Amino acid sequence: MRRNSMKADHTEPLRIICLVKFVPDVDGFSYDYEHSRLNRSYQRMILNPDDACAVAFALQVKQAHPSAHIEVVTMAPRTVEPHLLDLLRLQIDTGVLITDPAFAGSDTYATTTVLETYLGGRSYDCILTGTCTLDGATSQVPAQLAQSLGLDHMQDITGIDLNSFDREQAVFTVEDDNDTYTYQMALPGILSLTRASGYKLPYIAYEDFTKDVSANLTVVTNQELRCPPEQIGLTGSLTQVVETFVPEHQRREHRTVQVDEDGIEYIYTMLKERGYV
Repeated sequence: MRRNSMKADHTEPLRIICLVKFVPDVDGFSYDYEHSRLNRSYQRMILNPDDACAVAFALQVKQAHPSAHIEVVTMAPRTVEPHLLDLLRLQIDTGVLITDPAFAGSDTYATTTVLETYLGGRSYDCILTGTCTLDGATSQVPAQLAQSLGLDHMQDITGIDLNSFDREQAVFTVEDDNDTYTYQMALPGILSLTRASGYKLPYIAYEDFTKDVSANLTVVTNQELRCPPEQIGLTGSLTQVVETFVPEHQRREHRTVQVDEDGIEYIYTMLKERGYV
């Protein structure tokens, strides 16, 4: 398998990159119908819950291995800087904000192109992400990145064995509707957690609320990445929105029936008319 990733040197600390996304708060959701994209610049953003679990686990690794280095990376507008700074106040070592007007409107394919370009020049032992996002839930970017970087990948992870996690391997559990499975995967690789994992971000320590961590935040634009314009933004997006509209909600008739002959007859007639019986 082709591997574009740069394996961290064994003499260096364990290096973890957390890919996170800040998503619109459901109470402040807005959509740019003219350009067929979410409006992320002028509304409240929150850290995607699945991604928060990934960062929380990385912090557990750092607690067990204090020399471990955690880098949080997000592709977003400049308005998320305060949120990244708050993550840096949780003992995250470095934060990277990938932002450029040229990236606006990128679908999962174009987003993968940008992230792959950045990650191709980084060294790491493991990439942690969330599985789904509140504003998309396609789970495509981690899998596409794994393919592009030549890495193994697993999603829907509900727990990672901290005692078995090192630069060589990870042991983790994945659940479905019927069972729980345990896997072992060689690293470097991409592990995508779900909120069902239950990992919780700690609170910022009181003394760190106003701590200046701006020196640990790096802003990366396309001037540094040099992604071809035809591969990013709306132009580079393979997903094309044909039409957007505001759904019209109609009030449905509400009827309460009793458990008697008339009620049973009404329900039977309704089901028969709709082809259920």
